[in-house]
Amino acid sequence: MNIKALYIFIFLVIMNNISAQEGHHIKLYDGAVFKSIPSNIKEEDLGNGRVTHIIEPELIAYFPQNMDSSIHTAVIICPGGGYARLAMNHEGHDVAKAMNKLGIIAFVLKYRVPNDTCMKDKAFVPLADAQQAIHLVRQNAVKWNINPNKVGIMGFSAGGHLAASLSTLFKYNLHSYNDSISLRPDFSVLVYPVISFRDSISHSGSKHRLIGEHPTEEMTTLFSCNEQVTNNTPPAFLLVANDDKTVPVINSKVYYDALLTHKIPTELHIYQNGGHGFGLFLPDHYEWINTLKHWLQVNKMLSK
Repeated sequence: MNIKALYIFIFLVIMNNISAQEGHHIKLYDGAVFKSIPSNIKEEDLGNGRVTHIIEPELIAYFPQNMDSSIHTAVIICPGGGYARLAMNHEGHDVAKAMNKLGIIAFVLKYRVPNDTCMKDKAFVPLADAQQAIHLVRQNAVKWNINPNKVGIMGFSAGGHLAASLSTLFKYNLHSYNDSISLRPDFSVLVYPVISFRDSISHSGSKHRLIGEHPTEEMTTLFSCNEQVTNNTPPAFLLVANDDKTVPVINSKVYYDALLTHKIPTELHIYQNGGHGFGLFLPDHYEWINTLKHWLQVNKMLSK
């Protein structure tokens, strides 16, 4: 066995061992955490898979079982929680395992929720963490057997807003990276997402926690993702339930319409029932992942 073959064999053994675990934890920052300031804040477990006061952001990596040496699609998953907490289980770890079944390498992003006590410029910290996540994944694409041209972003509720923000604000290089690694996702998956920060349709809790109780018009516009769509915005798959009482369905509609205006490939699925926060399963245990799989195949975003 030559050195290259031995390296591939060792890599596959490691990846298969990781896939059997509850994810592999990877620090988002090597060294000082971007925009953090000293504080007495500590991460808090709220129970039922929910966490808040995140100080040390990280990626939790899930690799498909029985990985071969071919390159794979990857997706970064942003759990929701109104920018106050993260629902790490049903909008994170469970989703990552479902992605693995499609042959996709999944990374759950444990991003920092806005908090003036432990960070500077809180409105930009979640986006900075998302930019660092996609930069890190592409930077390690060869090591992790990832196709750097098939790296997507996925988000639920406020995590959907973060995913849409990365999809529309990727030119805002918050870290001043000086390399050629793109911060633009190749596709986005937005599940009951917060999109607009206009008072008439926004989820007020997410808006106020991110940009404050009395934001400027500039900040409201910047973080109203439908207003930031361009011809270079990545394709998007949107999914929401018609009886969502938390985030108005029109959020998904205005983003969908903006994508259509710019001729960006997109699908919007509005289910009759499901409410908000249903994660993988709609009523009667209907799993929508297969619908997503078909969309990814149509758009040639599945590597296998």
